[in-house]
Amino acid sequence: MGFVASKKMGNAVHRNRAKRLLRAHFVESIECLAHGTYVLVAKPALLEESYLITHKAYLHALHKCTAT
Repeated sequence: MGFVASKKMGNAVHRNRAKRLLRAHFVESIECLAHGTYVLVAKPALLEESYLITHKAYLHALHKCTAT
């Protein structure tokens, strides 16, 4: 499992917050995932939205990835 946030996200505080959010989303949905290697890349929009909105978007993206 890898969590990535580039310097385009902002300073270290913003990058770390983005990675913490990605980890939280991942932990909440870990039972839905197949075994494997995952790399989640943070985008600047992650910090602009609320947790519930980003979690819903995360689940939608996860569903799209597992459906194919």
